[in-house]
Amino acid sequence: MFPSLEARLQRFEELERQLQSPEVLSDVTRSIEITREYGGLKKVAAAVREYHRLEEEIAAATEMAEEESDPEARKYAQSELTALKKQLAVLETELEDIATSGDSITRGGLILEVRAGTGGEEAALFARDLVNMYLRYADVQGWKQEILESSHSDMGGFKEVVIAISGEGAFHQLQFESGGHRVQRVPETETQGRIHTSAATVAVLPEASEVEVHFGPDDLRIDTFHASGPGGQKVNKTESAIRITHLPTGTVVQCQDEKSQHKNKAKAMRVLRGRVLEARQRQVDAERADQRRTLIGSGDRSQRVRTYNFPQGRVTDHRIGLTLHKLDQIMAGELDDLISGLLEFDRQERLNRDWKAEGGD
Repeated sequence: MFPSLEARLQRFEELERQLQSPEVLSDVTRSIEITREYGGLKKVAAAVREYHRLEEEIAAATEMAEEESDPEARKYAQSELTALKKQLAVLETELEDIATSGDSITRGGLILEVRAGTGGEEAALFARDLVNMYLRYADVQGWKQEILESSHSDMGGFKEVVIAISGEGAFHQLQFESGGHRVQRVPETETQGRIHTSAATVAVLPEASEVEVHFGPDDLRIDTFHASGPGGQKVNKTESAIRITHLPTGTVVQCQDEKSQHKNKAKAMRVLRGRVLEARQRQVDAERADQRRTLIGSGDRSQRVRTYNFPQGRVTDHRIGLTLHKLDQIMAGELDDLISGLLEFDRQERLNRDWKAEGGD
């Protein structure tokens, strides 16, 4: 067994006990945080407990097969033993996947940020297409979506959009979408049929809890201002828009989509926690990148990760050298082939790293 999984089972059981405590149940905020962490560990705990159950049954079946004098009974015990070992082999593969996925497989929520890059209006329209692609994929997965902040272009594209996506496996499956996404196509604004190259950037941030990222009383500067619409016109007579600056890192987040200052502040805090947690993880990711090939790289969002070529109907992920000639389906949210390829690449790299760490050549 992997020690890290045993540790997660112990943490799950500790949270189980806490959720029965009157002290925790009377504290709504703490109860929500514990319940969220508990839910994230549930799948791991169930798999580890099943592993232990199979181990016990295999030990009992082995003893019966060795000590039973009746040929028929011994034959039955042997067949049971064979079936149990097959179940254990399948479960070991599942546990291996969980162990080599770090904490991504137990983290349900994420903050998805998509911004138009080079290419003007066409880049904003491409950013809109990417957002629609991810939302369709999330719909198929049954994940909850909430737009936290958005800024539209004149033609209906997105200059920037920030979306919260939550559900089992959401962060794990979308974690490698961060980076520069390039599009090659004839823009709607092009009258002579020439192919242009534009870009958008995607950032996938972990949805961080207050437990993971705690802000001290002097860590934040909170400013309020009037929300503005297209062209800078005021759309709200009250100062409902919020700008929060995390002073230790200089990270700035603002939100103005809601008419309520309280709601805008809550949304901005969710994004800020995600960005601060991502910044903390970036150093670890950079060290990983020095040790091996990685899908995360140095955390530089300008790194080109994927190209969408419309004239040729193909999508290429440059990190793993995967080209798929099914662009229409991918833009419609059919991302399974891309995501499974990325996850398998990362899985193999993690296994290679762990094997070398244990003394392999």
